Amino acid sequence: MTDNRKFEIVADTELPGTPERVWEAVTKGTPAWMFPTDQWPDVKTVQEYPGHLVSRMDGPDGWFNQLEHVLEPAEGGRAKLHYVHSGIFADNWDEQYDGASKHTEFYLHTLGQYLQYFDGKPVVFTDIQSPASSQTPGGFVQLKQALGVDGVAAGSAFEVELDGVGRLSGEVDFSNENFLGLRTSDTLYRFFGRNAFGAPVGMTVHDFSGSGDSELTAKAWTGFLEKVYA
Repeated sequence: MTDNRKFEIVADTELPGTPERVWEAVTKGTPAWMFPTDQWPDVKTVQEYPGHLVSRMDGPDGWFNQLEHVLEPAEGGRAKLHYVHSGIFADNWDEQYDGASKHTEFYLHTLGQYLQYFDGKPVVFTDIQSPASSQTPGGFVQLKQALGVDGVAAGSAFEVELDGVGRLSGEVDFSNENFLGLRTSDTLYRFFGRNAFGAPVGMTVHDFSGSGDSELTAKAWTGFLEKVYA
């Protein structure tokens, strides 16, 4: 039995970049703050540079997924963003909506971090998944403890030596029960407590150092996560 229901997630925020720079980030620059979307079969139903962009994917039986960005200039070279994510979830509506809405806040925050600290720099993107054993109620807390930042508030400095990864130092730029963001001088580390949404804990690395190696990054962090969840 399916439960096809429409959803709409709306967010309004201000970003540290002009509408032109935000447009670039949400079209060509997604690996720098979210994940690569260049292979998505979406259609730009509205494309009014740099103020209004609507990207839509359609599927069988009325299924669709749509992202809308409305951008306006703000003082100080900033931009106001009105963001609407709408579509249809096929199953587990409540769980999917909860997960998608909470991811939205974190992704838009990360977009702001990218624009403020790394805008325009080439990025090496890496996606890493924790073992299935991370799918426990305390799985994400377990990771925060291993990183040495459990209970550390956003805006706080951190420094940690991780087995197989090395020394990391910088700022905890985001932290709640489902997500964690660590920013160093040249990298954004994003951690996703997807154990709360029926999936393994995940993470992404956005390396702006100019010497990033996705294969080595994945190997190092996979080894670390396997030890955390052994």
